[in-house]
Amino acid sequence: MENRAGRTVKNFSGESAYFSFYPQPLPPVPAIEIDSEMLSLITDAHEKTAVLNSVSDRVPNKDLFISMYVRKEAILSSQIEGTQCTLDDVLDPEIDENTNADVSDVVNYVKAINFSTLRLAELPLCNRLIRETHAVLMKSVRGCDKTPGEFRVSQNWIGGAGSTLKNARYIPPNPSDMKECMSDFEKFMNKEDDMDILVKAALLHYQFETIHPFLDGNGRIGRLLITLFLMQNQAISSPLLYLSYYLKSNRIEYYDRMAEIRKSGNYEQWIKFFLRGISETASDATETIDLLTELREKNEKILAETQRSSTKSLEFLRYLEQNPILETKKTAAALHCSYNTVANYINFFCEKGILKQTSKSGKSRIYSYEDYLEILRKGV
Repeated sequence: MENRAGRTVKNFSGESAYFSFYPQPLPPVPAIEIDSEMLSLITDAHEKTAVLNSVSDRVPNKDLFISMYVRKEAILSSQIEGTQCTLDDVLDPEIDENTNADVSDVVNYVKAINFSTLRLAELPLCNRLIRETHAVLMKSVRGCDKTPGEFRVSQNWIGGAGSTLKNARYIPPNPSDMKECMSDFEKFMNKEDDMDILVKAALLHYQFETIHPFLDGNGRIGRLLITLFLMQNQAISSPLLYLSYYLKSNRIEYYDRMAEIRKSGNYEQWIKFFLRGISETASDATETIDLLTELREKNEKILAETQRSSTKSLEFLRYLEQNPILETKKTAAALHCSYNTVANYINFFCEKGILKQTSKSGKSRIYSYEDYLEILRKGV
C-alpha cells in the first residue's frame, strides 16, 4: 500500500514477516488544499488564540495560574492513556505521590511540561529536547524500564491488550526507518516556510504519533509538542493552550481521523478537526481565566469589607489558589506560620464561605476552595 501519506514496508520473511508503515516526509505532496471551509477554520482559530493571548497577559499572578492549569492538562493528557486520576487526587495533601502510581504519572507530566517550557528558552524545539522531556516524563514511574529519554531500538505496535505484530491495529516505522523519519520530522519542524503555523502544528502532531519514536509515553509527548511548537513560533504567549480535553472528548474521532490519513492520504480532514480543537480549546481557556479572575475579585472584595483585609489574608488567598485543597498542619509548615494562626485563617475563610471542610482523615481536617476547584474540574 502506498499513498500521499506513506507506504507499508515488509520486514523479515516467512513466519516472522510483518508490515510497518513508513510516513512520507512533510510537507505533503501534493500540497495541503486550503478550501473555503479550512480557511474559515484557520481564521477563527487565530482569532481565538489572539483573544487568549490578550486575556492571559492581563491575568494577575500569571505564573500561579499557569502552574494550576498545567496540572489540569497533565491529568487530562494522562487520562487519555488510561490513568485513573482526578484533580482532587493530585492536589490532596494526604495522598503521597510515591505510593500512588496514577498520581506519580501525573506529577511527572507536570514536571515534563515545566521542564520543556523552560528548556525552550535555551534550545530550539528539536529531537534532543524531545528526548530530554521524555526522560523527565518517564523517570521512576510505570514505563521507566522502556528506555526513558531514548528513541526505541525495537519495534512497537498499537492495539488492544494482548495484541501482537500479527493483529496490531497499527505498526509504526521499524527502528531503522524511525530514525530517518525523526530526522525528517526535526527538519520540517524548524524549517522556515509560508505554511500557516496552526496547519503545521496539526501535521507535526499527526506525524509524531505516526512515527511513535518511544516505547511508551508517545501520546503525552505528542500532545505537549503542540503547545511547545506554538510557543516557539509565538502563536501563543504562554503554555495555556492544550488540546487534551478536546481530544479526550472526541477520542474515537481523534484516532479515526489520524488513521484515515495513513489509509487514504487525506490530511485535510484531520487538519480541519485539529483547527476546530484549537478554537474550542482557546475559548475554554479564555473562559476559565475570566471565571477565575472574577472569583478572585469577588473574594478580595469580601476580605476588603472585613477587618481581616490585611496583606496576610490576601497572601492566604493566593496560597489557596495554588493549594486549593489543604490541611492545617502542612499549610502552617508551608507558610512558616504557627498552627493556631493558620487555623484562625481557615476558620475565618470558612465563615466567609470561601473555604469548606470537605473531609476528615484521622485527626486531620481537609478544607477545599470549592468555587475555584469547580471551575478547574471541567472535563477532569
